[in-house]
Amino acid sequence: MFKYFCTLFCLIYASNIIAQDTAQKIINGRFNSAAQQEKPYVILISADGFRYDYAEKFHAENLLRLSKQGVAASSMIPSFPSLTFPNHYTIVTGLYPAHHGLVNNNFYDENKKASYSLGNKKAVADSSWYGGTPLWVLAEKQNMLSASFFWVASESAIQGVRPTYYYNYSDAFKIDARINAVKNWLLLPADKRPHFITFYFPEVDHESHTYGPESKQTEEAVHFVDESIGKMTAMVDALHLPVNFIFVSDHGMTAVDTVHSIQIPAALDTNKFIIPRGDALVQLYAKDKKDILPTYEALKKEAKDYDVYLTQNMPARWHYGKKDDRYNRLGDIILTPHLPLSFNFGKRSVTPGKHGFDPGLPDMHATFYAWGPQFKSNKKIGDFENVNIYPLVAKLLGLSYTEKIDGRLKVLKNILK
Repeated sequence: MFKYFCTLFCLIYASNIIAQDTAQKIINGRFNSAAQQEKPYVILISADGFRYDYAEKFHAENLLRLSKQGVAASSMIPSFPSLTFPNHYTIVTGLYPAHHGLVNNNFYDENKKASYSLGNKKAVADSSWYGGTPLWVLAEKQNMLSASFFWVASESAIQGVRPTYYYNYSDAFKIDARINAVKNWLLLPADKRPHFITFYFPEVDHESHTYGPESKQTEEAVHFVDESIGKMTAMVDALHLPVNFIFVSDHGMTAVDTVHSIQIPAALDTNKFIIPRGDALVQLYAKDKKDILPTYEALKKEAKDYDVYLTQNMPARWHYGKKDDRYNRLGDIILTPHLPLSFNFGKRSVTPGKHGFDPGLPDMHATFYAWGPQFKSNKKIGDFENVNIYPLVAKLLGLSYTEKIDGRLKVLKNILK
């Protein structure tokens, strides 16, 4: 019987892997203009959940060496909420989440009468959820080709534009195959070669969630990313192209109480609100607006281990209030827990590592390293907000933009030669 179940599990696992879409997508008929062929290259790499101190804490030799050859920030401050989807999209649009519309990993849109979830592939590929102009869209519109081996929103035709080369997200790819794909892109003829490439690592986030930020498994995941960066940079160096690397993370990670968590407050009638899943942030969307104030007042009286906000009284530094809500996607009432506690309305087991909390907390801070021909060497800088990556990349690639963004070039301009 045991042998039967093992065989069945293997067959199911294999069929799931086979069913995943691993084919490269190519938009035909595009070419770099003659002017763009002369431009340098940027590879933007994200290691999800790679906290600002992980490289030194776990002795990531390649990243520490490369950052000394280039630029290292003491940390990079994520946008609120410090979650994966909002921050990845902030990095490539230069906009705070409430300004670009991807306000959470899971949220509700009252105008659409629909929900967005990071696990809903149909929603993820629907361009109507995404505001702003991602860097690959900016590049493609100026006749510069781009490529993506995963990034939030890269599977969607935002403003009708996708990267020229991209893959739908799948965990079926081995790292050597992914690095080889980048090599193949950079070996293309000059008129077909992408100058802007995104690359994503999920491993550190996964292990930090599952085992905690101080765990051996997290250390091993950091080493996996570090070794992969070593392989990628060695491959790129052999091509003798002017490639600039920017290594970032979307947020940090902190340890939480796995025994105690915040359950549904007695003052909250869940029949009166739409409540998307959340543990570091819970948004309440009222089905009837008359229920907002009574529920808010009742929650305020009851709240002990969490804070209660109306969208009009959110902390201004989060850029996440009523006046920032350009797409009307923030909850009518927002709850944020007091660490080390987190919300657990579904009564699931609580994982020991979490993020999504106040970006001002050091444990939520992300990593920023950059190296390559256009960056200064052995340059250390202080903290800065992740909205400032966008104008930096645009400057590196010589791309212009007229859209108003939240990032400012002057914040990072002094790290360039």
